Parts: sequence; C-alpha cells; structure tokens
Amino acid sequence: MAEIGFYHLTRTGADQALPQLLGRTLAAGQRAMVLCGSEERVAALDTALWLCPDPDWLPHGTPASGHAGLQPIWITHLDAGADGAANGARFLFLLDGAESARLDLFDRVFDLFDGADETAVQAARRRWVAARDGGHALAYWQQTARGWEKKA
Repeated sequence: MAEIGFYHLTRTGADQALPQLLGRTLAAGQRAMVLCGSEERVAALDTALWLCPDPDWLPHGTPASGHAGLQPIWITHLDAGADGAANGARFLFLLDGAESARLDLFDRVFDLFDGADETAVQAARRRWVAARDGGHALAYWQQTARGWEKKA
C-alpha cells in the first residue's frame, strides 16, 4: 500500500508549491510522476518548471518531448500502466483533482489540492475516504506561513 499525503494549498498554487516538493524528491534520489488533469495543464506545468527559479533545475519530460525512461520527472495526463509509471517513478504527484487507479504501484503519493476551491476540498475529502478504505497510510499536510505542517 502507498503512503498518501494530502497537501492542502492555502498560501500558493500548485505551480509554486510543486517545485519545492519535486526538488526534495530528486534530492532523495527518487523519480516522480506528475499526473495532471489535462494535456493543457501538462504543457503549462512543463513551461513553469523550466522557468522555476528555486530549485533552478528540475529535469523533466512530457509525452510531447518523449523519452520517459530518461526523465527523473515525468509530467502526464495519462495514468500509470500495469507496469507503473513510464519513467519508473515510485513517487506520484496528483494535481487538479487527477486520480490514479494504480496507487498501489507507488511508494508515496502527494495529492495537492486548492484550499480556496470548495469543490476541490470536497473532492479531496472523498479521495481521503477512498484511500483510507483502500488500506493506504494517510497523512494530511497544510500549507502555513512557516511551510508545511502535518495536521493528521
């Protein structure tokens, strides 16, 4: 079962919070798959990561650029297949309410959701219940002025 962290964004959007989390993932020697809600979001995030000042280098790829196996960060709108992420990632980041039917293929899952959007909060609560009922280990993190604080 995966360890799933729900990340309640209250101070920034995902485009600002995600680079720090991805930087920590790479520093830990891990690969990441970022599952977005649409192809357009994949393209926008691709651009945002190339322009990100901190960390200043987040090597990544998308289905448009190809070569998934070479990418430490793979950004896609397509769920993992039966063999896992196309780049072999064991860490999964969920954005825009995206859901994966293959949570069991990952060691850690980061579900980022917008705290200013009541629909997104309700959807995250539904995903929490489903993950809990699926036997996954859960944690709830809230973004504060000091950074991420674990609340549950």
